Parts: sequence; C-alpha cells; structure tokens
Amino acid sequence: MKPPKRIFGTDGVRGTANIEPVTAETALKLGRAAAHVFKSLESHARGRGRHKIVIGKDTRLSGYMLENALSSGILSMGVDVLFIGPLPTPGVAYVTRSLRADAGIVITASHNPYDDNGIKFFRADGYKLDDDVEARIEELVFSGAIESIRPLAGEIGKAIRIDDALGRYIEYAKASFPKGMTLDGLRIVVDCAHGAAYKATPCVLRELGAEVIPYGIQPDGLNINKECGSMHPEELCRHVREQRAQLGIAHDGDADRVLLCDEQGRLVDGDDILAITSLEMLQAGRLAEKTLVATVMSNAGLDAAVQAAGGQVVRTAVGDKHVMDEMLRHGFRVGGESSGHLIFRDYSSTGDGLVAALQVLRIMKARNALLSQLALCWKRFPQKVINIRVREKRPFGELPGVAEMLTQAEAEVKAGGGRVFLRYSGTEPKARLLLEGEDEAVLDKWAEQISATIRQHVGA
Repeated sequence: MKPPKRIFGTDGVRGTANIEPVTAETALKLGRAAAHVFKSLESHARGRGRHKIVIGKDTRLSGYMLENALSSGILSMGVDVLFIGPLPTPGVAYVTRSLRADAGIVITASHNPYDDNGIKFFRADGYKLDDDVEARIEELVFSGAIESIRPLAGEIGKAIRIDDALGRYIEYAKASFPKGMTLDGLRIVVDCAHGAAYKATPCVLRELGAEVIPYGIQPDGLNINKECGSMHPEELCRHVREQRAQLGIAHDGDADRVLLCDEQGRLVDGDDILAITSLEMLQAGRLAEKTLVATVMSNAGLDAAVQAAGGQVVRTAVGDKHVMDEMLRHGFRVGGESSGHLIFRDYSSTGDGLVAALQVLRIMKARNALLSQLALCWKRFPQKVINIRVREKRPFGELPGVAEMLTQAEAEVKAGGGRVFLRYSGTEPKARLLLEGEDEAVLDKWAEQISATIRQHVGA
C-alpha cells in the first residue's frame, strides 16, 4: 500500500493561508524539495542553461508571500524561477510547456474564499504530478533530507519575470477556436470572479469579435470569488437578463472552471456543456473511442443521451485529476465534471474554462443556434446535491444511523433507476450528498433525513 499523503490532497496542497501547511516556511521547503526532484527527473535542462520552474498565481493577497517563499526554496537548489504573475491555472500549464520549463507551479485555492490558498504542481508537459512524484517531494520535506543538499553559492538560481505570459496564453486559447470563424454579433457577459482570468477571457472574446460586458475584473486580493464567479452563478444569470446578452460566462478564481448562462438567464452547467460538446463530436465522428469521461457526480441523463447517440460514458471518482488519469490511461479526449471542470485534450493538458466556453461558442456559431436550443440535446434526471459543512471527517460508518439510512435510501431510489452517493470533499470541510432518481419526493425525503443526521453528529 502507498503511504498516506501528509500535505498533498486531491488537488495539490491547500488550506488556510499562513496556517500549516500553507505557510511561508512549508512553501520554502516545498520549493527546495520540488526543485531537487525535478532536477533529478532530467539530468539536463529542457531548454538552455539551468533547470527552470514556472511560478504563476491567482489574485489572492497571500499569493505574494507564497510566491516569494517557493521562489527562495527553488533558487537555493540551483534552479531558475520564471515568474509569470496572475494567470489562469491552464495558462500556467501551457506556459510551462511553451517555455520548455522543467515544471510549473500555480498558487491558488481555485473556487475557495480569499483566506484559503494552495500550491499545485505541473510536470514539464503541463499535466499534474503523478502520486509517486508527490510522495518523493513529501518525503524530502518531512524526512529533513533536503537540508543536507545545498549547491554552492555560484550555483544558486536566478529569478526572471516573463512579460509575455498573458499574451502567450491568449494566443493559445484563440487557437482552440476555428480560424475564419468570429464571434461577431454576440453580446457576452463575463464574470471573472476577481480572479486569474480578469484580463485573459475578456481579451480573447473581444479579439474574436464579441461585444463583451465584463465584471469581477477588479481584484484587490480579498474579493476573489466573493459573491461572484462560478460559485455564485445567480449573479451571472441576472446580468445576462439585464444586459439582454446571448451568453454568460462565469469562471472560478483560477479559471479552470466555467459555467454558462443562456440568453433566457438560465444556468448551463458542466453536465450541459459535456452533453452539448460530446454529442456534437460524436455526430462528427471526432469523439475518441466514442467515449466521454465524467465523474460519479454527473447526472445519469448524460449516460442516457450519449448512449442513445452511439457512445458511452465512463465514470471516475470526483476530481479532475481522476478524470484526466482515466483519459490518459485509455486515450480519451473529452471529460469533466458537473462543477465546470472540463478537459478538452485536443487543446489543453488540464481543465480550462476559457477553452471550454469557446467550444460551446464554436457550436453555437456553426449551427447558428442559441445556447438554450443546444441545451435541449439531453434530458436531465431529477437530482439533489446537498453540501453539509462539517467540523471533522469521521467515516460515515461510524456515524449512528447513517449507514442504515443510506441502505434504505439506495433500495428505494435505485428501484427507479437512480442512485445515492455520499462522500467528503477533498478540498473543503464538507460532506457532499447526491441523490438521483425519477421521483423528486423520494429524493427530497432522503436528502433531508440523511443530511440532518450528518449535521447532528459532525455538523460545523
């Protein structure tokens, strides 16, 4: 068995800023350990000169602290640092490849509030780290072995600021949209969540010809995701109605997610986007292995629609890393989550909210169709998703009455072709309960009973 992770979670290192493990002290050690591991993976740097690591971030105040601590650790190991400033997570992955760096780091807590932060690592090819590489970094940090590895003063690395990183990402994103096609005639509302995409997404859409009405583009270090972005899509829908726009786009803080809003002000989530894009690709014969990858949280109606079109849906555990692992393992090209993490491997090595939005816009323009019309391509099964804030993550089997309720709920819900799924979030202090089936009254009953029992025993 693999040893349990100590600081790496399902998506890098994450927690409250300035509290372990998201402190300057631990970031320094992580920088040192990561630099040593990435140097050892390749005896020669991918580009000229020394090995180098890209560091990008979102707009959180604590990003300055972590950026400098990571950089100090990396430089002390004789590895150069390339600072690229605020840029979406997929932009950091792309720039890592573009600059032929040995690795990339993005400082972000994604959709979490500003007082959280995190550290994600990318390999040289822009994909997230393998578990064994994470384990090697952790071992160096916690064993103290990294303390004895110190290059001489003349071998210390240099820090360089890359001024054209944003421009590189903008051109990369535009390349995912067909040449010769424009967004002329479209009015688009964009909510950038005061996050990393506050420059990139409005710029790309304008350069492709759209009329753009942006908001959430004034980051101050404290307002990221605050009552805006993909965590508060009701704001996007309100703005779309008020502006009489044809489309709304909402990102989270690091813009690896996207949710959309149609011209009627109705939310279009990740499952809708997966249905629209995968069915179009199936019809065109461009969906690799005729397979879409989704997680256990996606609606069962997605399976029904894809199967009816001659394809299949493969399910994974929650988390875009699990989705990507499945895609890489079998050569699948499209996958994602209902939350808006969407991966189009023809263009990106990670979830990219802007690229995903452009794929839907491409279909809208090619078919001269409204988003509300495209969303009719599938039928959603009734579903209840309850997020329960918890003070501790005790195994559900240890909570009196929960296991029995789950058994009873599954028997009743599955009889109608549905399912029940309960798990703890890997990134937040929450339990997530999903119920899906044909009878909403049954779903409501069990959602209320199970969530109330969990709150009684471990609710925050």
